[in-house]
Amino acid sequence: MTVTSFRDAFIMSKLQPIRGTHDLLPDAMRRHRHVVDAAEGAVGRYGYEFMATPVFEATDVFARTLGETSDVVTKEMYTFETKGGDSITLRPENTAGVARSVISNGLQQNLPLKYFYAGPMFRHERPQKGRQRQFHQIGIELIGVAQPLGDVEVIAAGAAVLDALGVKDHAKLELNTLGDTESRAAYRDELVAYLSRFEADLSEDSRRRLNNNPLRILDSKNVRDREIVANAPAFSNSLTGEARAWFDAVKSGLDAIGIAYDLNERLVRGLDYYCHSAFEFTTTALGAQGALIAGGRYDGLIAQMGGPDTPGVGWAGGIERLAMLAKGDWRAPRPIALVPIGAAAETAALPLAERLRAAGYRIDLGFSGNVKKRMKSANHARARAAVLVGNDELAAGKATIRDLDSGDQSEARLESLTHALAPFR
Repeated sequence: MTVTSFRDAFIMSKLQPIRGTHDLLPDAMRRHRHVVDAAEGAVGRYGYEFMATPVFEATDVFARTLGETSDVVTKEMYTFETKGGDSITLRPENTAGVARSVISNGLQQNLPLKYFYAGPMFRHERPQKGRQRQFHQIGIELIGVAQPLGDVEVIAAGAAVLDALGVKDHAKLELNTLGDTESRAAYRDELVAYLSRFEADLSEDSRRRLNNNPLRILDSKNVRDREIVANAPAFSNSLTGEARAWFDAVKSGLDAIGIAYDLNERLVRGLDYYCHSAFEFTTTALGAQGALIAGGRYDGLIAQMGGPDTPGVGWAGGIERLAMLAKGDWRAPRPIALVPIGAAAETAALPLAERLRAAGYRIDLGFSGNVKKRMKSANHARARAAVLVGNDELAAGKATIRDLDSGDQSEARLESLTHALAPFR
């Protein structure tokens, strides 16, 4: 290897995406945009409007809401100190940012609020299929609705998104209730009493959570933890009458609109501001079971952040995973190749291309090369048709249109090209 080639190889080895990130090249970007566009259209029918929050927030926005001892805060957040000494964090999720926005903008006077969002999130975790350190999510938040109907609508909107993407048949809805504050307090005591008998056998993470966040142990992936949890008391036995009535209303609402669900008492959210409905649309189509959309009710979140007591419910879904399953043709739209032949035609080609583009056509105008090279480029671009303009044709005010699928050719006046090309849109 020469010095130059060694240097080039070294430079290329450094110029790679950071681990856990990836480039969205055109094919992948079309899938990505399809997920966002289909989701926006689906939830728009429920009245949810597109909004966006900053990619980074004050660290306290996430530390206070996700819990100082949570894995996200202690292990996964990208946190930096600004030149001014402020601590900021790249958002690991977007619900806290939306809640902050409601408080910052004084939007409590405009309830209920229905928001849809899409964008990048950041977590320092082990990259795996469908999960990156910079990943992308869609989501909705319904803020200001304190009735079970809100839970039903949010779940229905999630099902509509999966249906719009053609992946609903690959997913199942898992549903649980986290009850009200009284229910969770009673269950927490019962769960801690049970798990304490097995404390020595629990994983290190679960032993740490036993006193500060025991519900998270129900969601442990550790094999021994799962064996212990399998015989834990059922949450449903601790529900108050009010919490049971709420959950019954959610189930009745889903039954009324034909959304099937599986009850899963091990489906939890470990933070105190979560209550009532917790749900996930899961799939095994990508290998091991994973969530496509996950959400729940978080009535205590805005109050915990310093705002007024305001109910909320929502969900988020990973765009990367949804894009892997979404049905569609991800190839670029087929253009029309404009092929000038000769110096005069070269000069006339640019304004002609602009006129056709202004009329709505996707025009591929090569920058150089003879006819053979330009036609080869047209085939490479999967052009639907080619418009050939030579000096003689230009003088006569004509062009040749070649159907690149059938090989058929026809002539058209230059001034009527926008009509003559209509079959190739």
